[in-house]
Amino acid sequence: MTVASSRQIPDRLHSSASRALKSWEAILVAVFIAVFILNSFLSPYFLNAWNLSDATFNFTEKALIAFAMAMLIIAGEIDLSVASIIALASTAMGMAMTAGAAVPVIVLVGLLTGLICGAVNGFLVAGLGLPSIVVTIGTMSIFRGIAFIVLGDKAFTGYPSDFAYFGQGYVWWVISFELVLFAICALLYWAILHRSTFGRAVFAIGNNATAAQFSGIRVQRVRFILFLLTGIMSGLAAVCLTSRLGSTRPSIATGWELEVVTMVVLGGVNILGGSGSIPGVVLAALIMGMVTFGFGLLNVPGIVMSIFLGVLLIGVIALPRLLRRK
Repeated sequence: MTVASSRQIPDRLHSSASRALKSWEAILVAVFIAVFILNSFLSPYFLNAWNLSDATFNFTEKALIAFAMAMLIIAGEIDLSVASIIALASTAMGMAMTAGAAVPVIVLVGLLTGLICGAVNGFLVAGLGLPSIVVTIGTMSIFRGIAFIVLGDKAFTGYPSDFAYFGQGYVWWVISFELVLFAICALLYWAILHRSTFGRAVFAIGNNATAAQFSGIRVQRVRFILFLLTGIMSGLAAVCLTSRLGSTRPSIATGWELEVVTMVVLGGVNILGGSGSIPGVVLAALIMGMVTFGFGLLNVPGIVMSIFLGVLLIGVIALPRLLRRK
């Protein structure tokens, strides 16, 4: 009797599957599942459709900025002024609202303010050749300082009821407008970074800017565009956050730059540039959102969350280096 031989998996497919299972994204999927299961055991209110929908507000606005920030960091730059751009954009929207502007104009003012702030950062870095970390620390103080000068200890309130949809509205059942916007932006930035010539230029610049320049890539132009993207995504986040809160204060989004950078680095983007992926950032956003929501259900103080984020940021940077030493 002839025994049929078992079909062998080609080495190429086997190695591809092995690399996928060992990838950073696979680790993040496992972490997300573990956090989800842990939260479901720790709180009886976690496995509720509306509660889970509310949990998405913990990460969608920050993730919008993280997509652009990921590309910027892959290119070897960084923008620490994103939270201050939100404050200035929200203040500009409040001024437009008090002047009697309609909802489309208010949204346009927020987006244009973010775009202008991104252009300022881009000009200083790409145009004048200044270090991005120094420039954006400076503009971080300037942008928020302007918001404090305009508002002081006051606040803009009384936004039109239609404006609330961007931060509080639902497209269908528990699917919020912000979650749909997050998904659309994730697909858009995935296509830009991983399926376009511009994305390949970003990776090339992050690995070796000098070699990229000699290969014909307009390095400074790409850097300027990346700062524009970070600025306009910060303006978009300002629209959603201001809409959700229904008010503008100069202290809005304080500390968000740390959370956005943590989200990007947790997503597997090399803080030194040259590597990273949008799917990793998406998974990191989901994890941070679930962790934040879980802490909220357990009434964990906000300062504990800040400590957790600091430890997480150091840990995800140190872990690959420790593994390489081993």
